[in-house]
Amino acid sequence: MNIGGLLQRLSVIPVLRDAGVCAEEMGLSAYAVGGLVRDLFLHRETLDVDVVIEGDGLAFASSFAADQGARLTLYKRFKTAHLVLPGDFKVDVATARTETYDRPAALPVVRPGSIREDLFRRDFSINTLAACLNPGRFGDLFDPFGAMDDIRDGWIRVLHDGSFIDDPTRMFRAVRFEKRFDFRIQDATELLVRDAVSAGLVGMLSGYRIASELRLVLREGNPPSIVRRLEELGVLSLVRKKGKRYREVMRLLRKIDEEK
Repeated sequence: MNIGGLLQRLSVIPVLRDAGVCAEEMGLSAYAVGGLVRDLFLHRETLDVDVVIEGDGLAFASSFAADQGARLTLYKRFKTAHLVLPGDFKVDVATARTETYDRPAALPVVRPGSIREDLFRRDFSINTLAACLNPGRFGDLFDPFGAMDDIRDGWIRVLHDGSFIDDPTRMFRAVRFEKRFDFRIQDATELLVRDAVSAGLVGMLSGYRIASELRLVLREGNPPSIVRRLEELGVLSLVRKKGKRYREVMRLLRKIDEEK
């Protein structure tokens, strides 16, 4: 399937095409991934441009930033980069990679990988669409994990049973996506959430990471509905217990309570 026509409708199309040309000249493959591609099929436009490079993503980011006259920040540990183009337009670049976790809730250990491996490390199936940006393949859609089916059927589904063990913040994201898109967390995925709650995995997160997730909840269109669902799943009961040691967490919880 080719979605070049759909991509053509986006205001970011010049940047996407330039990224593909730059990658081609360097002998690399570039893909638009994540929310930008997902939201095309949900009839939403996002200006968040995430590009994954098969090959040396940091070298690509440096070359692309020079071509575009962009400010560049490299994050070598994670093999990612952040570009701010003229006009304050932002692009995130990542090397296609695999991630492993030494323990639950730990930051990942990153190694180079293929685009398929990169998509498999992501949180939910709906975020695993990738569109090639290279000339000659521009718009070719890569959907190895059934993202299109889940978007059509309205499911939030993890890719493997250890997803919430690797990263417990995904419990918050599952509910945010469920409410934002009026989807439903798939039954098997909901069971994994409840298992993770029972195992106390939220309590392994730092106060900073919990507070960051709650700030994102507050930015959604209907924070009270997200809070009610998190409470139904048992996630917030653990947050409140841990929050006694984190003033920022408690402040945000009180603010959310006031908005119910």
